[in-house]
Amino acid sequence: MDETQFLNLHKDRYFSSDPDQRKIARHLYQLVENLPLICPHGHVDPLLFADNRPFPGPTELLVIPDHYLFRMLYSQGVRLEQLGIPRIDGGTTESGYRKIWQMVADFFYLFRATPTGGWMKHELHEVFGVRKRLNSETAMEIYDQLQTELQKPENLPRAMFERFNIEVLSTTDSPIDTLEQHQKIRESGWKGRIVPAFRPDNVTDFTQSNWLKNIGKLSQVSGIDCNNYKGYIAALEQRRRFFKQTGATSTDHGVLTPFTDELTAGEAEKLYEKALQGTSTPEDAKRFTGHMLMEMARMSIEDGLTMQIHPGVVRNHNPEIFRVFGADKGCDIPSATDYVHNMKPLLNKFGNDPRLTLIVFTIDETSYSRELAPLAGHYPAMKLGPAWWFHDSREGMLRYRHMTTETAGIYNTVGFNDDTRAFPSIPARHDVARRIDCRFLAELVAEHVIDIDEAEEMIVDMSFNLAKKNYKL
Repeated sequence: MDETQFLNLHKDRYFSSDPDQRKIARHLYQLVENLPLICPHGHVDPLLFADNRPFPGPTELLVIPDHYLFRMLYSQGVRLEQLGIPRIDGGTTESGYRKIWQMVADFFYLFRATPTGGWMKHELHEVFGVRKRLNSETAMEIYDQLQTELQKPENLPRAMFERFNIEVLSTTDSPIDTLEQHQKIRESGWKGRIVPAFRPDNVTDFTQSNWLKNIGKLSQVSGIDCNNYKGYIAALEQRRRFFKQTGATSTDHGVLTPFTDELTAGEAEKLYEKALQGTSTPEDAKRFTGHMLMEMARMSIEDGLTMQIHPGVVRNHNPEIFRVFGADKGCDIPSATDYVHNMKPLLNKFGNDPRLTLIVFTIDETSYSRELAPLAGHYPAMKLGPAWWFHDSREGMLRYRHMTTETAGIYNTVGFNDDTRAFPSIPARHDVARRIDCRFLAELVAEHVIDIDEAEEMIVDMSFNLAKKNYKL
């Protein structure tokens, strides 16, 4: 076979080409390469581990659930129906999984120099033992190899979890979820640690689809009448307690802006009543969501759950895709943010309280050095989340470290999270993060900013300890 057809993962990938820095990075990487993975924020379905059934096939595992992958193909004119993405109305989409895989292989060149391409190569090579490049000619051979691999006991979800050396994995769950699958996992006797995370956007944001219906479900699962604001708050507090009893250590809030606003109980009650009646305005929704971030911070101080905020994303930017396929289909686009003014009410009230751990993310990179690093470098409660989503990449991670470390240090950051959709990509993502952090520290050592023994401690903290500590895992 032509050597250009071999799939190779270079041992020094992502390290600097400077020989001195590369040597240091290799040394640091050896310290963390085999550390357990802490996965505090992801979107893996707990049903995988509750049922522990073989993955159905390469396409269903690696393509259909992964919007990081299919958004690129869509940008080149491939319709989502052609990739088997389910339609909301149950309409026809491609059901030939081999045909879908062949199409992905035909277009795999699109992913050159992208994080998705790097993750996929790592998955194929390290997880499934593939030694040929994915392209039009090798597509079916690799598909058949993956089909065989996925039937092996070592590639069942629980076995894969153990093989990846995952210490703990947190899913992302709605407050109206019964957490039945988490209960099933715990009752099975399996020792793998899968925990939920409390994601209340669908009941705190009036603009969310089915908000009113979700409030009815919140009443049902909590056993508390949510027909008034007082009952609504009590129900959320009850659900947080239930999540915590089921293993949760964190909450997660995906908001358009980091706007916070402390309302009086009377003001909040009026806005809540308007929403129940279907007469609330976008401004009402903004104020109430900002108020609920304040409430969630208060609750986190009381119950100890780490609080995450993911602002600055215009969700479902493409209305046609949202109408046909629903949310989370690769149409979420970064937007400019203002943390200094928007978060001032929350930070002034709760930011000085060390009982609160508030992790703030962004995909508006312009805010790193201007706003977020200075804020995290001052308020005891605030920590800076890692490079996220579009910047979960070689260049994005390097920019993140360069733009934040001098102001916030690394101990006001929280390590790495993988935000994965496709479960087998978890070790690939963590490997990239560890290699980039080794590269960053190697540069500091080579330029005599820090000493090698300091870098040795820092890389272990960046790869493992900071995530475990700040997510209370």
